[in-house]
Amino acid sequence: MRSAVVTGSSSGIGKAIAARLLDDGWRVAGLDLAPAGIEHERLTSTRVDLGDRTVRRPIIESIETTDALVHAAGIMRGAKLGALDHTAGDLLWRIHVDAAMALADWLAPRMPVGGRIVLIGSRAAKGVVGKSQYGAAKAALVALGRSWAKELITKGITVNVVAPAATETAMLSDRNAPSSRLRRRRSAATSSPRRSRRWLLSCSRPMLTQSQVRRLPFAAGLRSDRSEMRTI
Repeated sequence: MRSAVVTGSSSGIGKAIAARLLDDGWRVAGLDLAPAGIEHERLTSTRVDLGDRTVRRPIIESIETTDALVHAAGIMRGAKLGALDHTAGDLLWRIHVDAAMALADWLAPRMPVGGRIVLIGSRAAKGVVGKSQYGAAKAALVALGRSWAKELITKGITVNVVAPAATETAMLSDRNAPSSRLRRRRSAATSSPRRSRRWLLSCSRPMLTQSQVRRLPFAAGLRSDRSEMRTI
């Protein structure tokens, strides 16, 4: 039976991905600060603060092997120049980027041939007013993904970075998120976690190109035989 580690599995995109994997017969190890949002015999949920290096290390290192890693955990913080919160910026980096490095550093050497790594990016990586710190963290995932894809190609392990548009999740409604106008428009302009998970589980193209895939059925990383960066 195939297994996957999914961070942020208690809500939003991470929860949708975990649910899809379970539906497809995978065994899922969910890592999240919040309690499990799914009950299933093949789901093992561990509550952990991925932004805390000391706390997360023994939990990550307790995972002996996995066929796939999906790093979907994340938070939204933002402000314009003159009001940047550097503590928030550090937290964004630790959860989005540093946790991804810790997970991949431990799990990639233990993945079998055909392993999959999927990092959830964001269109904010291209630059959004009031989201420079969040966008910087997400842009860093693209650099990580491109580098890891090149390192792991000889092992038959793919690395995909999926960059959704605004998706209707709890994070979008976070009171600390900077864009209330975006929240007011979300019913007409956002994707859904269900649509996102379809994309994430059926991709078959490489990470070294960028594509607008709004017109495609949310393809993606876990069934891909190549590595890719996708903007949705």
